[in-house]
Amino acid sequence: MVSEELLLRLNDSEYKNWLKAGRCLLILKSGLHPFTSQHMRCFHKDLLTHSPLLGRPCETNACRGNKLSWACRACSEWKTAILAHQRQPNRTVHWENCSPPSWRTDFWEVAKAYMPGGQGKVKGADQCDASALLNLINSCDCFQTVDPKFVREVIQYRNELMHSCELRIKDEWIRRYQKTLKHFVRQFSHVPQMAKVGQEIDEMLTVDLSLSVSGLDQLDSVDSDGLVCDSEATVDLISQWEAELLQEKLQELLHTDNEDADTRDTEQLKMLGGFLQANRDLGERFSAELQAIDSLQARK
Repeated sequence: MVSEELLLRLNDSEYKNWLKAGRCLLILKSGLHPFTSQHMRCFHKDLLTHSPLLGRPCETNACRGNKLSWACRACSEWKTAILAHQRQPNRTVHWENCSPPSWRTDFWEVAKAYMPGGQGKVKGADQCDASALLNLINSCDCFQTVDPKFVREVIQYRNELMHSCELRIKDEWIRRYQKTLKHFVRQFSHVPQMAKVGQEIDEMLTVDLSLSVSGLDQLDSVDSDGLVCDSEATVDLISQWEAELLQEKLQELLHTDNEDADTRDTEQLKMLGGFLQANRDLGERFSAELQAIDSLQARK
């Protein structure tokens, strides 16, 4: 049974644009998972091979901190190596993402030094969102075969999408976004896992997600593999995509490393909270997050 709220949302063309553009990021990240894992594993192995000092264990097993201003000799060697392979020398390094004593044995702990904040609990590429993987590619020079110009363009579109207060995107934006994604994906023609990504993105951006008054009979049904499927199942799938995107947006807005409410985008939180409350089905799904938003607003 399709909820009345979902019916209304999927008949708003600009909201559908936001939803489809966000779904493309989910498709993209699934293709980037194995690619980034393989490159970082090889990068980590290469560092250890050419720098024997990096093979020493942490002397305290307690090196950590937001700025990592103090570290033992072993972890300091890793810090130097990580900074030496920055593609963006002036970029802020979120050392709090990492467990330095694990740098010697866990390649993904090294990868997290090249990502935005908030990755501390992430254990692998399959747990990352598109933003984390794109920033990794943009920041670490082991991805020199990928043109950073296109990476940064995709990151910019991703940020515009996820920071849209109204969760609505115009058709012209979608056309530019699709063109940028094509340029980006074309660089991965040699990567087996990325072979279908471009096709799936094109299908997603052209599919009509509209629902008729009956709730089902006007839905163009395309699943994550580009295959036609049962309408009711497709509605459930669209609802799942929507929930994933909203969850990512909520996590980004609610997350701070020091729980300082002043660093949050309170206006976006307020608008997103209002959107969730106005849509009863989403309000029920994200009730815990709504409580967190209310709690933050009450502190103001």
